Amino acid sequence: MQDLMRLWRLFAPYRGWMLGGFAVALITLLANVALMAISGWFITAMAVAGAAGVAMNYFTPAAVIRGSAIARTAGRYFERLITHEATLRQLAGLRVWFYRHLEPLAPARLMAYHSGDLLTRIRSDIDALDNLYVRVMVPVLVAITAGVAFVLFTALFDLGLALLLLCTLLIAGVLLPWLGHRLGKEPGQRIVQLQADLRQAGIDGTQGLSELLVYGAADGHARHLDRISRALVAEQQRMSGISGITQAATGFTANLTLWAVLWLGIPLVHDGTLAPPQLAMLALFSLATFEAVAPLPLAFQQLESTLAAARRLFAIVDTKPAVTEPTGPSPTPRDSHIAIESVRFHYPDAERPVLDGIDLDLPAGRRVAIVGATGSGKTTLFNLLLRFWEPVSGRIRLGGEPLEAFHGEDLRERVALVSQYTHLFDASIRENLLIAAPDAPQGLLEQACETAQIHGFIAELPDGYDTWVGETGVRLSGGQARRIAIARALLRDAPILLLDEPTEGLDAVTERALMDAVQQLMVGRTVLLITHRPVALAQMDEILVLDQGRVVERGTHRELLQAPIYPRLLGLDLES
Repeated sequence: MQDLMRLWRLFAPYRGWMLGGFAVALITLLANVALMAISGWFITAMAVAGAAGVAMNYFTPAAVIRGSAIARTAGRYFERLITHEATLRQLAGLRVWFYRHLEPLAPARLMAYHSGDLLTRIRSDIDALDNLYVRVMVPVLVAITAGVAFVLFTALFDLGLALLLLCTLLIAGVLLPWLGHRLGKEPGQRIVQLQADLRQAGIDGTQGLSELLVYGAADGHARHLDRISRALVAEQQRMSGISGITQAATGFTANLTLWAVLWLGIPLVHDGTLAPPQLAMLALFSLATFEAVAPLPLAFQQLESTLAAARRLFAIVDTKPAVTEPTGPSPTPRDSHIAIESVRFHYPDAERPVLDGIDLDLPAGRRVAIVGATGSGKTTLFNLLLRFWEPVSGRIRLGGEPLEAFHGEDLRERVALVSQYTHLFDASIRENLLIAAPDAPQGLLEQACETAQIHGFIAELPDGYDTWVGETGVRLSGGQARRIAIARALLRDAPILLLDEPTEGLDAVTERALMDAVQQLMVGRTVLLITHRPVALAQMDEILVLDQGRVVERGTHRELLQAPIYPRLLGLDLES
């Protein structure tokens, strides 16, 4: 119930559409029941009048029948139009709501989730919530409202028939849905989880297909997919079996009610309590009323899978961010001076710290490089500077202001990042550049790309800056992608520049050309560089050597060549 109430609050902006859909669905149901009931009364009344040789007014009931038929037909159309419009608006709003809750969790808290799992939650789990309004809320509200009206209407003719209808409607509208929910609870939860597992395994297999083929593991992964698929099909077949049983039971109850009304109503006709046309009307009326409760068993059977999807979304949304945002506005730093004071940090559940008492003074405009073995804490330090994580102890200051006083968004506006893992979106080169400066004119884009030594390449492309780069920039080489990242950092025009292995994995010629572009980017900025490449390190004002979270050596490139650890990290043979 708590999950349902939470979803209801999320649907608050769309309640006008939701109430409109409910009203049209109710009118459509009433029109259909009226069509059946009045048709039964009209046919019987005409037969009785004909047998008795008396005249009757058939224009009014015929008009009501035609009106009910038209209302039912039009109602079906507008019901689907309005309810689906409401549902689509709800799903669109939920996607935005979910993504906004993801942002504060990235990247720290999202490290625990597989990308395929996140994709499943933002797409499939949200899509699964379309069942809630169309197949649960509307049918339940319509069934309750119409069911009360139907029983009261029947009571106008006979209380015994009204009690009969009440009991059978409760069986079909309460007991059978409850049984369907109980029986479908476990398979519903399993279906949601298996769908997520299948999608995740499919993404893993697609992304790692080359490795699977090289190591001969493709068949094994295919068998893994087959096992998940078979388990999913088995649970879906189980749900279908439950659905078939409950629907058959609903139909049986409806027909049993029809015969019971006739069995109880015929004596009422004999003693004059009911007229023959009224009995025909009540018989068909009782049968038609089950249209109100017919969707409920399936709705409640699917309710658990819908709530399971909702709980998967809430599990992420309720995760506490790794960084607590300040309540007040961000301060204005006097400059881009970075001071790191005795900072210690360890990841959750880690036994030893990644950073253990780091001190660094980086005045505005100074260039400092960090080298160290894998796992020494270099990238973690960048994450702390970007406020993706917070130090366990110690303090980081920017322009004299503590870093925790800044909102993450305000802080990151002052920082440009170029990483070895450059992410380019599945869009044009222009759109990838405009991420850094949405209002930048074409001339500024070209100027940044000229400085990054990529403009000439772009100009030779048939579509120029409108060339589509493909998913993760697959249509570009590594060097080209990083030059676009450098151009993006230039457009950012931030006073602080963080460079994380910008030339890693490139050949010597490409590395030197890229470093020329990086040199242009570093002019006038406070720079922190992670690299093991001597070409870049020789141009730094100071170099820090990290080992197990501590600064073990410090100096210029020339000074550190005489130290014991630095040359080894760079793979230099000083004797030769």
